[in-house]
Amino acid sequence: MSDIEKTEEEIQKEKEAEKRQASMGLFYEERLPELEPDSFHEGFTLRTALGALFVAIIMLPGSMYLGLMMGSDLGPAAEWTTIILFVEVARRSFTVLKRSEIYVIYYLAGTVAAGGGAFGGLIWNQYLRQSPAAKNFGIAQSDKPHMMIPDWVVPPLNSPALIQRTFLHRDWLIPIAVVVIGNILGRMQWIGLGYWLFRATSDVERLPFPLAPVAAQGATALAEVSEDKATWRWPVFSTGTIIGLIYGLPYLAIPVLSGAFMLAPLQLIPIPFIDLTTNAEGLFPTGRIGLGTDLGAILSGFIIPYPIVVGGFISAMFSNLIFSPTLYRMGIPSNPDLPNRFFPTWRPGMGLIQTGISTGFDFWMSIGAGTAFAIAIIGMWHIAKNLLKARKTGAGGLEIKPKMRFDLPPGRGDFSIALALGLWFLSTLGFTLMCRIMVPTFPFWIVLFFGFIWSPLNSYVSARLIGMTGRGVGIPYLSQAAFILSGYKGVDIWYAPVPLYDQGGAAQRFREIELTGTKFTSIIKAEFFGLGIVLIFSFLYWQFYWKLSAIPSSAYPYAQTYWPQYAFNQCLFNTGTLPGGANYLLKAIKFDLIGYAAAGSLALSVLLSALGVHYMWFYGLIGGFASDITGSFALLTGALVGRYYMMKRFGVRKWQLYTPVLLAGYACGLGLIGMFSIALAIIFKAVRVLPY
Repeated sequence: MSDIEKTEEEIQKEKEAEKRQASMGLFYEERLPELEPDSFHEGFTLRTALGALFVAIIMLPGSMYLGLMMGSDLGPAAEWTTIILFVEVARRSFTVLKRSEIYVIYYLAGTVAAGGGAFGGLIWNQYLRQSPAAKNFGIAQSDKPHMMIPDWVVPPLNSPALIQRTFLHRDWLIPIAVVVIGNILGRMQWIGLGYWLFRATSDVERLPFPLAPVAAQGATALAEVSEDKATWRWPVFSTGTIIGLIYGLPYLAIPVLSGAFMLAPLQLIPIPFIDLTTNAEGLFPTGRIGLGTDLGAILSGFIIPYPIVVGGFISAMFSNLIFSPTLYRMGIPSNPDLPNRFFPTWRPGMGLIQTGISTGFDFWMSIGAGTAFAIAIIGMWHIAKNLLKARKTGAGGLEIKPKMRFDLPPGRGDFSIALALGLWFLSTLGFTLMCRIMVPTFPFWIVLFFGFIWSPLNSYVSARLIGMTGRGVGIPYLSQAAFILSGYKGVDIWYAPVPLYDQGGAAQRFREIELTGTKFTSIIKAEFFGLGIVLIFSFLYWQFYWKLSAIPSSAYPYAQTYWPQYAFNQCLFNTGTLPGGANYLLKAIKFDLIGYAAAGSLALSVLLSALGVHYMWFYGLIGGFASDITGSFALLTGALVGRYYMMKRFGVRKWQLYTPVLLAGYACGLGLIGMFSIALAIIFKAVRVLPY
């Protein structure tokens, strides 16, 4: 056989393998060489710093106002609007923005405008302490400091700082210092632990991180426009933008604009889902049934691996339509006055959210904890086995598993693992010492366990799942249950900076940075620069809004309507550690269910592995079992359309490249229509209150 014939045969085999892989829905298991950057560049420049200042000065106050008025921030609107504006300014200034600069602007816009800035929490705390709920529960003021909302969270009730509605008072010094220190330690934590998780899951295991290319390819498409390069990315990105604009008109613009002059906004498409739980409770009691209305879920179905989507759909349907209703019927007592054996808190007539909370307390929270433990065990076993094999071969693991990599790309801006773990250790130590100082009588071993054992373990589990499926894992009400089970009596522990966190998403963040060809050091610089301007402008704008009018008040309808309910819920949880308080959370921790779920998950993993079923099916089945079916139909629709129509029309490889750019364009279009409608709504409200 000649070399030419051999090469043609190899090419044919590669094509057949690609078709088999696509037919199995595993075409996102491997990374695409076309998306990997050739080199890495500095992204934090004077232009990106100006972009962050633009967001802080222009976007941040709008995001704060929107949160008080409607309960949401600008989100993607701030990110994509800022990028497009700076790209157009650069083009008209006869210069270009590099891809790394565009991504850093995107990153800083999301960081600066999110959540109303660092001092938004202090505005909430001042209301909480003065709220009727805190006074009724007896935690607003007390002769025992640990039995009330602490003064290191918010000044006391009789403080001039609250009476005069100002941050410019000495009683705010300690709460502000706590916020600043917490923000610094938090950034040290995600950078340190996040980098280690990235190295373990992306560099060593080479997990695909299917959603990471979305932001990266969006930045690439806009960079090509800035450089006047005609490639396939801009037409695909524009197509996604048009889809976002068209769908965003009825989905987002009409509710926002109508809410500016109507008592209730007009929603042509229910946001964020159509609740069918009460309609179906006769056939499927305790089932969490709904239809998601965000078109982005369908586009996400193009990207998320097919086994993850289908496996999640199967298990979600099984758990909500068969498993949960069957358990409910089996648990119906003969005496109608007694509660259901398996779902004692669920009642007919509960909507999807209420059903999710109720059944979560009764059953699904323990199931989620068990599956999380199993995933952690499986993940650690796999990486330990691969590393052990790599050491035995002495070949860096490349001859055992070709997609594993232990070397570092030159110029990526990497730093040592020792430094990363040192940052994580120091930040976690800082949080634990703060807890020790603030709540000296709380069992310190719980804080140490959360900070140095549970949180990094849970972060690794979440990072691994995000790397394979695009979705992480979390155990709800873990801290609440731990506080109550500890036997501690006091309210102050609920406000202490307990180091219970999940940094799994930071691994995907580093992968996004890598795909844009941006040096890691650029993001570290941007983080601390963004922190500085957020602290300054968040302080100034919240001081301005609070001084204008009490928060909440009639000037801010969303806050006036919903904050009392949120305050009641938070105070109710806080009383769980008071003598005679509500200890109902104890009933949610069922160790037998946790054990059964962990054992069942491990058994399913072994069974599927023995049958030769790809590992992604296991994570899909496990991931969907404890979830509702709200987004399952949309994801499945996208997966089926992508697999059976789009891939046949465009080809597997080309469709693989198109999908993240399409989704990024959709987010841009939705953000633009949202930004436009929000601006009009704010102007209308401002003009309407004028006396002329």
